[in-house]
Amino acid sequence: MDKNKVRIGFIGAGWWATSNHMPLLAQRPDVEMAGVCRLGPEMLQAVKDKFGFPFATEDYHELLRQDLDGVVVTSPHHLHYEHARAALLAGCHVMCEKPMTLQAGQAWDLVKLAQERNRHLLVPYGWHYKPFVQQAKQLMDDGVVGKIEYVLCHMASPTKALFGGSGAPPPQEPVSFTKPDPATWQEKAHGGGYAHGQVTHSSGLMFWLTGLRAQEVSGRTTSPNAKVDMYDAAAVTFDNGALGTVSGAATLPGGAKFQVDVRIFGEDGVLNIDLDHDRLELWRHDGKHRQFDIPANAGAYDCEGPPNRFVDLIQGHGRNDSPGEVGARSVELLDAMLRSAAQGGIPVRVH
Repeated sequence: MDKNKVRIGFIGAGWWATSNHMPLLAQRPDVEMAGVCRLGPEMLQAVKDKFGFPFATEDYHELLRQDLDGVVVTSPHHLHYEHARAALLAGCHVMCEKPMTLQAGQAWDLVKLAQERNRHLLVPYGWHYKPFVQQAKQLMDDGVVGKIEYVLCHMASPTKALFGGSGAPPPQEPVSFTKPDPATWQEKAHGGGYAHGQVTHSSGLMFWLTGLRAQEVSGRTTSPNAKVDMYDAAAVTFDNGALGTVSGAATLPGGAKFQVDVRIFGEDGVLNIDLDHDRLELWRHDGKHRQFDIPANAGAYDCEGPPNRFVDLIQGHGRNDSPGEVGARSVELLDAMLRSAAQGGIPVRVH
């Protein structure tokens, strides 16, 4: 044990953890990959060997009895609350994958618990750490659009196969930690579907940029040839009286770029951020317009920022640009949208 290193444990070690978070953190000289927990002894051993974990277990309680500074929760969506809560109660800082939880009350419980324990709670929204997205955030913090009156938030992804399958692995092809587990994405009870799988990204970005909170949501979803939602649409009233539309589509053709478009209309102007076209522009009623020079592919998704920032925060420096509060606002929006859709689109109060 090296006391000069940040000791990180993982609860969940599937496709995303082993392809992104673990490789990033394993290469940091100030991080000790202290322990890992996942189900399946053969896959657990494979992860342990690949990343050099000294401790591996199928029981997350055993993991949390180790001397850990932070825990990365990348278990299936429906287990995030249980695992993140246990890690916070054990005194660890937590990076919890999105959606942070599936129910609004659970999300706010984690936020409250992290505050009470003086622990960092970070949700790895990768786009938040992109330089031109950070620039957009600064513009919004500076009040360039004035009081927000309307927000458009849209996302579409080339994920038809990921969400539209049967929910079970193909015959003779066992679940592997090197590819997504269909049960996480294609089973409604596990938090499958486009809302929890992808709109969690775009809505988190919207709430982080604007500081808004949804008050009432009327939602609709459709599931053509799938067991979970493939298309999502919601009309939103925010707590400041602003209106908004939030939409998502799972069916861009393979190889297409993700579409993420957030347009924020205020009494003084409009800020547009278009990630797939690498565009950031400000249009103001006083004529002081700005179109920013953004490098090509600057909006392409990666998630290097959040894991590295998580370690920085544990060490006492850096800013949490994807805090639990933003994750909770996203969860309560998606929770309300799906509950509304299940009741034919009737308005659902958020808080």
